[in-house]
Amino acid sequence: MANEIQGQQDVLSIPVAGTPKPSNSTINTEVPRIDGRYKTTGTAKYTSDYNLPGMVYAVPVCSTIANGSIDAIDTNKASAMRGVIRLYTRENLPKIYRANATAGSRLDEHRPPLSDDKIDYAGQYVALVVARTLDQARDAADAVVVRCKEDKANATRDLAEGMVEEKLRQGNKRGETGPAFEVAAVKVDETYETPIEVHNPIELHASVAQWTGQKYVLYETTQSIFAQRDLLAQMLGVPKEQVQVIMRYLGSGFGGKLWPWPHSVLAAAASRDLNLPVKLVVDRHMMFKTVGHRPQTTQRMRIGATLDGKLTSLQHDYTSDTSILSDLAENCGMATPVMYTTPNLMVRSSIVKRNVGSPTAMRCPGTVPGIYALESAMDELAIKLKMDPVQLRLINEPPNDPSNNRPFTSRHLVECMKLGAEKFGWSKRNPEVGSMRKGDLILGWGMAACSYRSNRGNCKATVHLNDDGKATVLCGTQDIGTGTYTIFAQIVHAKTGVPIDHVDVQLGDTDQPEGPHSGGSWVTGTVLPAIDKACEAAIQSLLGIAVQTPSSPFHGAVSNELAFTNGVVHRKAESESSGVAFADLLKRAGLRAISGDGESAGSFQDRNAQAYSSHSFGAQFVEVEWDPGIARLRVSRVVSVLDVGRVINLKTARNQVEGAIVMGIGMALFEEAIYDQRTGHPLNANLADYIVTTNADCPIIDAIFTDFPDPIANTYGARGCGEISLAGLAPAITAAVYHATGVRVRKLPVRIEDLLTADAHSLTA
Repeated sequence: MANEIQGQQDVLSIPVAGTPKPSNSTINTEVPRIDGRYKTTGTAKYTSDYNLPGMVYAVPVCSTIANGSIDAIDTNKASAMRGVIRLYTRENLPKIYRANATAGSRLDEHRPPLSDDKIDYAGQYVALVVARTLDQARDAADAVVVRCKEDKANATRDLAEGMVEEKLRQGNKRGETGPAFEVAAVKVDETYETPIEVHNPIELHASVAQWTGQKYVLYETTQSIFAQRDLLAQMLGVPKEQVQVIMRYLGSGFGGKLWPWPHSVLAAAASRDLNLPVKLVVDRHMMFKTVGHRPQTTQRMRIGATLDGKLTSLQHDYTSDTSILSDLAENCGMATPVMYTTPNLMVRSSIVKRNVGSPTAMRCPGTVPGIYALESAMDELAIKLKMDPVQLRLINEPPNDPSNNRPFTSRHLVECMKLGAEKFGWSKRNPEVGSMRKGDLILGWGMAACSYRSNRGNCKATVHLNDDGKATVLCGTQDIGTGTYTIFAQIVHAKTGVPIDHVDVQLGDTDQPEGPHSGGSWVTGTVLPAIDKACEAAIQSLLGIAVQTPSSPFHGAVSNELAFTNGVVHRKAESESSGVAFADLLKRAGLRAISGDGESAGSFQDRNAQAYSSHSFGAQFVEVEWDPGIARLRVSRVVSVLDVGRVINLKTARNQVEGAIVMGIGMALFEEAIYDQRTGHPLNANLADYIVTTNADCPIIDAIFTDFPDPIANTYGARGCGEISLAGLAPAITAAVYHATGVRVRKLPVRIEDLLTADAHSLTA
């Protein structure tokens, strides 16, 4: 089974470690989550856990048709039912305004709920019941009779109309792909399809809204508390200062909780109208209709190459579906111009409208389906060339970003591929289909490269050093389950020496200094410089107190003669053992705390950052086991090597990678929302029929980080890892499936029926 990769040994001798980690710091080590004990003991409060005095319950009434209009709504029976407080239709709902999305935010369903009689998708909210108890609200919602004029729904899953020439909009382009492709020595021209996927976080979307008489206090399931505040303020017709959004803990979102959905503004409007706290929880069935999904895509890849594997032409045409109410396009071509060197490239796209709920961002939006098509086509090209797929990618590695000729802030894709090949044992791969075995099982090995853009946003943070020897850090961002609380504590510890368990991290409230949304793997890279500056400001203020306080041993000294090490102020010329703990200095000065504020600009405002191209990179290596005797396919092993800069917390970062790999297996083998094309209803709108990866499906996972700090990204050279770790899994799996079975699956998810169409059983001979 020897099939050595040409040039592999040369690259594997390259060191794959970045700068050494500080010996006295928790940065780049495994640190347990500081919020873990609250989650495991049940004391962490998620949105639907808030039960306010006098609270009532709201349940939406959903449309049963996908296209048409409302003739009448009969609320008589429901209104008379026990416990019902109010039943809202568009006739009596308080005014809800349209909102204009601000920079860094969007509304995927921009039409206000209950604003007209038009029905555009099955499950659309047409009324709202508010009652004393949840059961009473549910029963009354079931009793509402909605009479509609129904028109034929357009819920077809065929996206061919979006791929016609006149509908494709040109994006990134260089050279002339058409002529170059025609004369290419080796060509790949294939179409790849991905289905609608649903986020399905364990925590349901929910809103708990309270009008206090002066402002709205909204407990929300959101990945962006400030976007939620700003957009809901517009929809409610009040200044943003009259809206406070709180989100302490999130039971995952995967992009589905980035922007407000109609249930949030309905709960808020009802709360003010009734002058009562209102709780609205979207049930699992509604989650398949009203809070977004990853849209379906069809992608045509045309790649031309020389006989020695150099790309001469790359054309990526794609279309995705969206709702009648949305213009969201799944940006499948985002990574295509960045990945490989080719003189001729063109990316074109379109959208098609359907009578389904609005799509939204889903983990690594656009790039995940786009990388699936690109890397699948690259694997097919490698087979035509009879070339190792790793080698094909190595010889097409660009020196700069091919899309704009800017230097990368940091690019170590070569190291990812070669380190992954070493760890996986790729040199033992026999490229012949069905040739590798483990007992009665046929093994398939596949790989794919991946990339995802890296940005950072604007951020403010405040740090307090307290007279009890503890520290407090405040920032209005959110921890969506990724470990943000812990990273904040790590940075404060690294800068001040305050033990991690003595750092109080306060997040998730718009009354705090404004921070970034939790999407696009932005948070870590964004908050680091702001926290760093806030710590520095607090330390400088502390040193000023040290020289100004009469009872201080440093009274009368010059502050720049002092240092602050591991929580101790001391003279630079002396060791910290001769110094004074900051808590003691604060007490001598009669101060409860000393504070510092920090602010950092995002990469879009940073001229230095704009001179570079910033992306993360990675390589995914996958083994599948195919048992043709019982027609069973299983992903048995994954090696994932990622170039994401300096990793702040290895424990939570690996957790992100492992979770993404589990999602990637779901994308490749299981997940698909199936719609009745006559009615527009999802047929598998529950966790029994919508299949996701379970523990029994999980492989052995080896998550590896190259640890090359990005010198441009931020103070610590860190980039996010949550998005890119999903990219590349699906094409690596389908490549492995082909290697095991000889069946090339170009329409996800892979089905056993796909594998039985080939003469797979003959491989047992």
